[in-house]
Amino acid sequence: MNWYDVPAHIAARVQARRGTLHPFENLDPKRTALVVVDLQNGFMDERVGHAVCPMARDIVPNVNLIAAAVRETGGAVFWIRNTHDEACLTEWSVMQEMSTPEGRKRRAASMSEGTEGHKLWPLLDVRPEDQQVKKYRFSAFIQGSSELPQLLRAQGYDTVIITGTVTNVCCESSARDAMMSNFKVIMVSDANAAANMEEHTASLTAFYLTFGDVMDTEFLISRLKREQLKAA
Repeated sequence: MNWYDVPAHIAARVQARRGTLHPFENLDPKRTALVVVDLQNGFMDERVGHAVCPMARDIVPNVNLIAAAVRETGGAVFWIRNTHDEACLTEWSVMQEMSTPEGRKRRAASMSEGTEGHKLWPLLDVRPEDQQVKKYRFSAFIQGSSELPQLLRAQGYDTVIITGTVTNVCCESSARDAMMSNFKVIMVSDANAAANMEEHTASLTAFYLTFGDVMDTEFLISRLKREQLKAA
């Protein structure tokens, strides 16, 4: 699966602006981190979820493939867990006010620590050496949301691969803020998931035009392994 064919006019604009279709294909694998956004039961399991995205279940094999490739080539994997706490009610009250009372209750029940919804999807290949990070906003990179930017910088990572759900909300928000925080950012077309293909492709197009790179799983893994061999 690819899930995203770059329109010719978009490719032409990217080529003209950057001089290449893939500005980050010569990435340094040892300075590259995979960021997996919100692949939790709360977004994937109808039994406990509050905002289930069925497409998110389909990307799990690709996310696992990318995670294995990143580890193998010297990078690190960060699993991001969307989290609700009492501070969200006041510090992010605007988001709360945009939901119905029933929606707020469902989200709190699904995304609070210790709930089944807060757990990572069980088919994900999470390893002991990986890192798990809680976030309290849509973006993992906005100030006050998580410790992810500080962890990445402290460990020497300057390139991030964004995967997860949903493409046009938490994934794109994280990707844009990461770029504006001076990280090189790659979104993976067939390892991000949205409610529908229209929203998925619109999000990737907007990101690709201005904020960073978009690759599919196969191409990304080939670049990681190629650059590892070049550095050997």
